[in-house]
Amino acid sequence: MIRELSRAVGQLPDPAFARVLIFSALGTIVLFGALLTGFGWLLTHTNLFDIGWVETGIDLLGGVAGLVLAWLMFPAVMVVVSSTMLDGIVDAVERRHYPQLPPPRRIPIWRSILEGLKFLGLVVLVNLLALPFYFVPVVNLFVWFLVNGYLIGREYFELVAIRRLDPAGVKFLRDDRRMGLFAAGIIIAFLSSLPLVNLLVPVLAAAFMAHLVEGMRRELPAAAA
Repeated sequence: MIRELSRAVGQLPDPAFARVLIFSALGTIVLFGALLTGFGWLLTHTNLFDIGWVETGIDLLGGVAGLVLAWLMFPAVMVVVSSTMLDGIVDAVERRHYPQLPPPRRIPIWRSILEGLKFLGLVVLVNLLALPFYFVPVVNLFVWFLVNGYLIGREYFELVAIRRLDPAGVKFLRDDRRMGLFAAGIIIAFLSSLPLVNLLVPVLAAAFMAHLVEGMRRELPAAAA
């Protein structure tokens, strides 16, 4: 897995990545700003929890709480951004590292965006439910990485794998390599938590998963491929 991540990092200067990196960074900033504004309004105008001290703390912190919550959702933001540019990223990886591959199955851009938005909604919901745990030191890190590692690994895998596998093959490989995908999701989630580095993560994560999927796909039994 370290080898696949290193290869993804090594391709960041690739001219084919330049336009994607610029637009992914801009898209990430815009979506993050929208989340920040939305959460700031939500937290100051609604009662989300029955736990008195949690609600009082959120109301007092206001915008700071909105910033923290938006930051917690950052992994979901980058998946939405990646979904709109996935083909360009993975195509560049395959041209450089796997030129022998035939053309992939093309997924309509509207479907990729829809899947990304559905994932964003899921992550927002799950993290809102987990929010009380984020006020508990140590437990908050464990819960955040557990939740986002699982969701991100699964979503990135499915976005990339469906280009080369039918739904049955995607399900087989996802179930067979669930722990590896979970580990990959934790790595991506960790990178997304680092300021500035997180602006590169939409591209880096897609390239990283492209290498992982190709390695897994080559090991698939013929009946599942």
